[in-house]
Amino acid sequence: MASNIGMMDSAYFVGRNEILTWINNRLQLNLTRIEEAASGAVQCQMMDMTYPGVVPMHKVNFDAKTEYDMIQNYKVLQDVFNKLKIEKHIEVNKLVKSRPLDNLEFLQWLKRYCDSVNGGIMNENYNPVERRIKGGKDRSSKGSLKTAKSLQSNNMHNSASGDPFGLSKMSGPKQGRGSAVRGGANSSAEIETLSKEIADLKLSVDQLEKERDFYFAKLRDIELLCQTPELEDLPMAVAIKKILYAADAKESALEEAQEYLYEAMNNGEAEDEA
Repeated sequence: MASNIGMMDSAYFVGRNEILTWINNRLQLNLTRIEEAASGAVQCQMMDMTYPGVVPMHKVNFDAKTEYDMIQNYKVLQDVFNKLKIEKHIEVNKLVKSRPLDNLEFLQWLKRYCDSVNGGIMNENYNPVERRIKGGKDRSSKGSLKTAKSLQSNNMHNSASGDPFGLSKMSGPKQGRGSAVRGGANSSAEIETLSKEIADLKLSVDQLEKERDFYFAKLRDIELLCQTPELEDLPMAVAIKKILYAADAKESALEEAQEYLYEAMNNGEAEDEA
């Protein structure tokens, strides 16, 4: 299984457009940006399609906008991973920030994992729209019940205090027209500032992605060089591949490669002396 794959695996060379097409085709969605999958709901439903019935879809919130709601979705996903014994750490704190690069890497891993189950064959009997609607209905009914109870409790409290219509909580006199104009001007200024910040962030993201692609290309060239038949068995090539193919959580890759290279060199010297 692809529960733990190295950063040089081909999975991490899958582009954004291919990932979005994969998601949209399978789940009948219309995502246009990687960030739109940051809530974790898409990932939950992908696992639901791969392992029907394992994901409690009524707990998945496709309308999650706040970090709190997104975290709840990732908790559901982590529970599913634990149930299936998938050893994959979910960096929730990074993913809920909606940063394209972090979410792209996680979706690249997810695609590789789903493709490794049953050869990536889609479940023809799976209806993604129906599964989302059912989950949404369950959440809506529970939310409506909680709201009704809350309103009933408030009405009882207001009646006991002699304020049956809750008039005491109504706002005071309306603000003047001048205040509204000033508020509108402030809002426009804030919108303009935020728009500029968004544009700067997008530019930074583009630059980071170009830099990432640049270094990935170099690593890929090194990998191809080490796979050359005449070189692939040389100690240095083997040591480099140990670093390239190390799992994400493996911190001792460099030490392991150095130890292997040291032993190979010592064995080589011993053979020469013999």
